[in-house]
Amino acid sequence: VLISAGMFGFSNAANAQKIGYISADEVIQLMPEAAEVQTQLDAYQKSLYQNAQDKQTTLNEAVQKFYKDSTGMSASLKEVKRTELQKQVQDLSGEDQKIQNQFEQKRQELSVPIQKKLQTAIEEVAKENGYTYVLPREALIIMPPSSDIGPLVKKKLGLKDAPAKGAPAVK
Repeated sequence: VLISAGMFGFSNAANAQKIGYISADEVIQLMPEAAEVQTQLDAYQKSLYQNAQDKQTTLNEAVQKFYKDSTGMSASLKEVKRTELQKQVQDLSGEDQKIQNQFEQKRQELSVPIQKKLQTAIEEVAKENGYTYVLPREALIIMPPSSDIGPLVKKKLGLKDAPAKGAPAVK
């Protein structure tokens, strides 16, 4: 009898674990730091594309100059100039991928402090409210609204929910 009572008590203790969930993306979108990061990323992306456009313009000018001046060049000089132009074309052909890689690297770099701040808030809310596990909302199919720790995390971070689309802003 004692063994079964002990096992029953252990089983109930194991089932008493509190599980919460959160949509990290939803919280991040409300953080003022996220808007700042987006502004920085937009400017960075614009500068990357401007740089690529400048390279394209320089290449176009070099090609035009080559066609204009090539009639007076020796065959060996033409070959050297063609090789230089081909190298510039090759360098430019991978520019889109290079821009995407640089942009993604910058995005990740700028997102780290925001993610750390959110992670700390989630951990504090979980500890304060007795949550053993916190899962991403996007990974769940069925979830009780009472287990959503998003509002608690938003409160801890001092964030207010954005007004619903089409709803008037509350003053």
